[in-house]
Amino acid sequence: MEKLDAIIVTHPHVDHSAFVPYLYKMGYRGPTYFTLPGRDIAALMALDYISVAQKEGRKAIFSSKDIKEMIKHSITLEYDEVSDITPDIRVTFYDAGHTLGSAMVHLNIGNGLHNLLYTADTNYEVSNLLNAAVTRFPRLETMILESTYGGKNENYPSRREAEEQLYEMIKKTLERGGKVLMPVLGTGRAQEIMVIIEKAVRNGMLEKIPVYIQGIVWDITAIHTAYPDFFNTNVRRLIFHKDQNPFLNEIFKRVGSRKEMMQVIEGGPCVILATSGMMVGGASVEYFKLLADNPKNSIIFSSYLGKGSLGRRINEGEKEVNLDGEIINVKMEVAGIRGFTGHSTRERLISFVRHLMPKPKKIILVHGDNSNCLDLASTLHKMFRIETNAPKNLESIRIK
Repeated sequence: MEKLDAIIVTHPHVDHSAFVPYLYKMGYRGPTYFTLPGRDIAALMALDYISVAQKEGRKAIFSSKDIKEMIKHSITLEYDEVSDITPDIRVTFYDAGHTLGSAMVHLNIGNGLHNLLYTADTNYEVSNLLNAAVTRFPRLETMILESTYGGKNENYPSRREAEEQLYEMIKKTLERGGKVLMPVLGTGRAQEIMVIIEKAVRNGMLEKIPVYIQGIVWDITAIHTAYPDFFNTNVRRLIFHKDQNPFLNEIFKRVGSRKEMMQVIEGGPCVILATSGMMVGGASVEYFKLLADNPKNSIIFSSYLGKGSLGRRINEGEKEVNLDGEIINVKMEVAGIRGFTGHSTRERLISFVRHLMPKPKKIILVHGDNSNCLDLASTLHKMFRIETNAPKNLESIRIK
């Protein structure tokens, strides 16, 4: 731990932030850099991990004390704010467009000898919540670019098409007296879905129905309302000029206990937003157990579904699911809507590189299936005549 100068967290999704409290448990006492909402949500997600582990009878790898240590040593930066993290490295955060407060990390190394951009998870599109990722930087030699959806076969509908699909599914389910379960990511996806449904209700496209929000999603949404400056212009205008904060609409109702969950199950038609998005645990699995055998109900997936996850298996058509020895018959309608991603699609990744100012001399592709990394690396090299590399796990690359 003595050799570690600093930790930089780009955004609070657990695959990018969850291990940080463990490092403090192991003795690290240096700084961790966040944006303000990134710090708050990362701490909340870490506390939720401990809570879920306790409920499932597992031992968490860190405690709330370690999370407090992380917060105590955190340094928050605004976008475009330059900060020295070592005597010869300066860091600057730029808006990544992925989740609230998500950042791309620009490192100025050796008094400008080399400039590195790590995009982390990025979205080069104005979404229902956020602005598109930034493409202008003072200097840039090397870029580490995500390639989650960089493959040629990764095709997605537009956000508008995805919204129309969502409205149709909700309408159809409500008309037959059913409930809509939407497994969601606690930060980012859940809040965008909330804004989309609220907009449809406000404009008369959907009837005024209750939208039940499971515990952690509610808490993370509360953090979103505390940082309106991080939203795009449309959402900021609603909040500041029209006094119509979409997150405070009366259609949204919190579910904070098992008793309240059962009241939702026994009640009338509604929409339920619950984590986890891949159904690897959490309230979404509990709701699924109780709703699956009723053909009036629907389950709509809008998040990435990892191979082998329960969500992936259901979305691919499994009709019988074994959950801890209990056989669940899937009679509810199943749908997957892929247009709400917080990642850039292949076309937007290419467009992002096209609009970069200045262009990097080298692009390193990460954060995607092996085939997606290689495919995007090949395409970018051919299109822009830039050196590209898709490193294997544990492979080292000298950037200069």
